[in-house]
Amino acid sequence: MKQSHFLMEEIIKKKIAILGSTGSIGTQALEVIEEHSDKFQVEVLTANTNAELLIEQAIKFKPNTVVIVDETRFEEVSEKLWEHDIKTFTGEEALAQVVEMEAINMVLTALVGYAGLLPTINAIKAKKNIALANKETLVVAGELITKLAAQNGVVILPVDSEHGAIFQCLTGEIQNKIEKIYLTASGGPFRGKKTEELKNITKEQALKHPNWDMGAKITIDSATLMNKGLEVIEAKWLFDLQPEQIDVIVHPQSIIHSIVQFEDGSMKAQMGLPDMKHPIQYALSFPYRFSSKSPRFNFMDYPQLTFEQPDKETFLNLSLAYQALEKGGNLACILNAANEISVDAFLKDKIKFLEIAEINQKCMEEISFIKTPTYEDYVDTNTKTRAFALSLIS
Repeated sequence: MKQSHFLMEEIIKKKIAILGSTGSIGTQALEVIEEHSDKFQVEVLTANTNAELLIEQAIKFKPNTVVIVDETRFEEVSEKLWEHDIKTFTGEEALAQVVEMEAINMVLTALVGYAGLLPTINAIKAKKNIALANKETLVVAGELITKLAAQNGVVILPVDSEHGAIFQCLTGEIQNKIEKIYLTASGGPFRGKKTEELKNITKEQALKHPNWDMGAKITIDSATLMNKGLEVIEAKWLFDLQPEQIDVIVHPQSIIHSIVQFEDGSMKAQMGLPDMKHPIQYALSFPYRFSSKSPRFNFMDYPQLTFEQPDKETFLNLSLAYQALEKGGNLACILNAANEISVDAFLKDKIKFLEIAEINQKCMEEISFIKTPTYEDYVDTNTKTRAFALSLIS
């Protein structure tokens, strides 16, 4: 028995690169790794601008390499880490290249938005398994990414709680046909409100999510239901589904993280307290389950679990995501680029809450549609959409 346990530990010890280590997912991933330091080793850490936290993380976890994307912070990071024998690089090119390091076993992409696309592509080409927390990568270029992963024998493990739940429900069911999946949504801070009530919503109100502790961008996306829309598109590529096989239900308690319905009518759900450490740990440890110190769910604390239909008329972004999914091509890329610009503008008090979806819709109507886009088409679409969205704001 001791020998088999030893062999299991040898097999599953992984060297991890965390892209976006200073964000919400990245910091929680490091907590998971710290709890299981005998199973994981941090090989690479990257951050966009948060040099102070990156330095602190690097000194604690002693990676081989760090990347600070903001070139104005490079000297500060480099000076602090040289005495710890940690290599330091800077810039977007370094971020895209660092994933190719031979020692890396898995890349956790916890970057926010379109910025995750090229590093993920390079990691897949380097045959690194991906723990995917950057849903925009599959939203923007799902067909390209899934084909590339298949060609390189790379496994994409979802980190989103909803997709992680679907993935867990499907483990051991490879021979069984999916009839439908249900992605659950908390409904965000404005569940049940109508358009008139949302006209003067402030960013402070929108950033108060009832159940989850997340970064600013994803929290606003949750408030507009765009986050669920992006998850719908991501689910299509992760699980090879058609639009009619993906449904969204509002589940305010956030205990059931998602559900799979099979062709015999039976359903499997994955449940637990709303805690991102669980899907992060499962993605890193798959196919094994490690112990966790996280709080346990108690049925008596939740005597009722309730469900509602999402209001796609009030929360237009969810409808826009389904439109993008059904039409395909570069439309989801347009939607994502527009949304990144509009959410940023809302967070900077340049537009109102309801204008986020209005700008997104206008971009989808005006930017040229490409049925079968190449990587270069995605890059061009992203650039043009951002410029057009900015023109609508200014």
